[in-house]
Amino acid sequence: MTRHTISVLVNDQPGVLQRVSGLFGRRGFNIESITVGQSEEVGLSRMVIVTLGDQHTLEQIEKQLYKLIDVIKVVDLGSKPMVARELALIKVNADPSERPEIMGVVETFRASVVDIGSTTLLVQVVGDTVKIDAMIELLKPYGIRELSRTGITAMVRGNS
Repeated sequence: MTRHTISVLVNDQPGVLQRVSGLFGRRGFNIESITVGQSEEVGLSRMVIVTLGDQHTLEQIEKQLYKLIDVIKVVDLGSKPMVARELALIKVNADPSERPEIMGVVETFRASVVDIGSTTLLVQVVGDTVKIDAMIELLKPYGIRELSRTGITAMVRGNS
């Protein structure tokens, strides 16, 4: 099974996200992550979907997506050089005595502390999935109270 990152340009209409995600569910395709936001064109949104499957699965997904009226364009980003990023907010237990150690981890990952509580730090980290996973693993021993991840958003590199 290969991880596929797909960009889907869609009409910005109510119910489009439901129809796209429903298509995946009905066909038995799992969505690992999905992000949706405005695109460069007014009235259109861009979805970035990460899913697992072989090449045949990817071809089936593309064909099925194009059958949806609100789908304008489908691009397999994984077949081209791309930039992919994810954002995570991690609230970690941080007694004052542990903060210097935690700050060392934060600095190493070029992350930032965006909120300080009496016994917690809220850390923001941006990067690829491997970087986010690694930072989470290093913060686990301190006690992660809460974690929120955006899922991957991506674009093709260069002039494409």
